[in-house]
Amino acid sequence: MSDEKTLEIVNKIFKNVFGRENHNSLDEILEKFAFDIKLPKKVRDSVTNEITWADSINSGKYITLENMQAKDQKDGWMVEKREVNNLEDLVRIWNSINLTTTERVYDSENVAKSDTIYGCENVYRSTDCRGSKNMIFCDSCGSSEFLLASQRSGSSSFCIRTDDSKDCSNSYNVVCSNKIMNSFFIQDCFDLYECIFCSHIASKKYCIANMQFEEEEYFLIKNSIIDWILNS
Repeated sequence: MSDEKTLEIVNKIFKNVFGRENHNSLDEILEKFAFDIKLPKKVRDSVTNEITWADSINSGKYITLENMQAKDQKDGWMVEKREVNNLEDLVRIWNSINLTTTERVYDSENVAKSDTIYGCENVYRSTDCRGSKNMIFCDSCGSSEFLLASQRSGSSSFCIRTDDSKDCSNSYNVVCSNKIMNSFFIQDCFDLYECIFCSHIASKKYCIANMQFEEEEYFLIKNSIIDWILNS
């Protein structure tokens, strides 16, 4: 997926969450919102030296899924039997063929700089995502769409920094919560609509810091908080 298409998706997410246009570059988005997300790292294919993206960077030797499959079809991965005098010989032979496969993308389309993606569409710099669309800088999310800088969450849409949560929408910075809509900075909550800075409460709306507000005064405060988030 191109950077331009990725920024289009980011802009749609911003409009739904903040009601504002995004004016950040992808590098700025990464630094500001996805700084702590486990994302694929840039490495090089050990065979072609081309840049590729890996979820695991422990081995130091890599090959893209495409190049691995091409070699398998052309030459196969078996090697001729040779004399082995000790364990070191075996390990040396194994190391010659033991390349970590990168950019593992299955039954998906329009995926860039990602690894371990299953049944997804429009994915950028993400890992371990399944059955989702329009995912940017995400880790371990499923059955979702239009998520940015989110991890271990599912069944959600138009969210930024949603962690360990499900059934959330149009929200920012939601942690360990369920059924959250149009809310910011929520932790360990259930069934909230238009709430900010709330923890450990359920079935509320127009609350800020667990205090009940009138709708009009709530939105005045919310607008100032949006300014603070985007300009800090």
